[in-house]
Amino acid sequence: MNSRYFMFLSAALLSVSLAACGDDENDPNPNPDPEPVVEENVSGNVSGTWEKNSIINVSGHITVPEGESLTIEEGVTVVFSSNGVGASHTPIEFVVDGDLYCLGTEESPVTLTVAENERTPENAFEGLWGGIIATDKCEEILLDHTIIEYTGGLVGQDSPSAVKGIYTPGDDMGPQLTTNNINGKYVVTNSILRYGASDAIYMMGGNGIIMNNIFSGNGADGGEAVNVKAGCKVDVAGNVMYSPNTNGLKLSSSGQNDEGGRSQALIRAYNNTIINAGWRRDGVKGGGIYVEKNALVSVFNNLLVNCKFKAMTPSWNIPNDPEEGYADASIIDYNFYTSGASESTLDQDIANGTTTSFLGYTSENEDYNPAAVDLHSVVSASAGDKATNPMFVNFPYMNNPLDAYVYDNEWDFHVAANSPVLSNAYSGNEANMQPYFAASGLTVNGQTYTSPMPQAWFGAFGAN
Repeated sequence: MNSRYFMFLSAALLSVSLAACGDDENDPNPNPDPEPVVEENVSGNVSGTWEKNSIINVSGHITVPEGESLTIEEGVTVVFSSNGVGASHTPIEFVVDGDLYCLGTEESPVTLTVAENERTPENAFEGLWGGIIATDKCEEILLDHTIIEYTGGLVGQDSPSAVKGIYTPGDDMGPQLTTNNINGKYVVTNSILRYGASDAIYMMGGNGIIMNNIFSGNGADGGEAVNVKAGCKVDVAGNVMYSPNTNGLKLSSSGQNDEGGRSQALIRAYNNTIINAGWRRDGVKGGGIYVEKNALVSVFNNLLVNCKFKAMTPSWNIPNDPEEGYADASIIDYNFYTSGASESTLDQDIANGTTTSFLGYTSENEDYNPAAVDLHSVVSASAGDKATNPMFVNFPYMNNPLDAYVYDNEWDFHVAANSPVLSNAYSGNEANMQPYFAASGLTVNGQTYTSPMPQAWFGAFGAN
């Protein structure tokens, strides 16, 4: 028996004995001491269960082996060392060859983070660790009420993701979550993915439900909230995406190889609220929604607030091509683009004439396809247009800085009962506007999760 534990147990037994001999009514401390926090140091292979409210200190790369699983219970805090691994200080990666289940609650989320003194706005894009890498062997991941932050570590020659051929050393940075199994099942719900130098979710394979999450401060120089490639079938709904570096949704069938089993990317994205997308990057490559390279999508009933551009479909005149334009059977329509009065002072925006969201929405842009995209969408008539003010319960719509990225937990993106976003959204029942996993769902960790049905309003939330 551990001597430290023996001393604790002896003291506990003594206190119980003394209490039994005294008068309970005169006990000055009738409430027992809380259970001690279990703290554990790990590296290498991990599996089994990390019990609730424990602290797990990660000092090296960790891997859930193929055929095994790791369950992380509510209240667990996993602290990744920013010192990295080896002489090169390679950012630590969390590799999943098996299955991973993060089972937080609203009151006690699972948190994957760094040391407390490093959790600062200044470190938001420093890439202090490498994120979760689900390989082509990973069959299931569930992230429920889970916070993942301060990721985006630069991939090195000795990074597991480089050794496995997933990412390129010296070029790529680790997202919060990477998937790569075309047959995998991935559910991310009720979670917060914030502050990372790369994408929040980068799906290169698998069936997914991404619903009811908060994304904020994703991407330092490029980067999206949700980035989907070939080999994926995904529903994305009910999310708030605040200040992605480039897009809230980047949807592409890049890497499609039908003969090799990596099929066309299929995405239904609806009822999301995307705010301040596209203002923190150089150049022009989207600023809200970006659909390309034969992706087959239905993107509707989304609310874009102070974003840099409307939905872009590059090479739209060369459709149905995994190297060029999106699948022309796609629906990108019934979205709501609203512009507050905030202005960008960046030289590139002044030069391009896109200093406000309104100017970006209405600009001449070769990646806009006005003949087929956003035919029934709503667009502000001016910067600061009162008629398209969403009337959020609590958010500084008119003057929130366009390049801000720190999320305020006091914000409330529900809207007033007379908000314009409650009218003119899509309310039909066409088959190509229904979620992929609303009926059958995805069964992960023995539980079936279903995608929410589309709501006849724009954005993640209706009236308060």
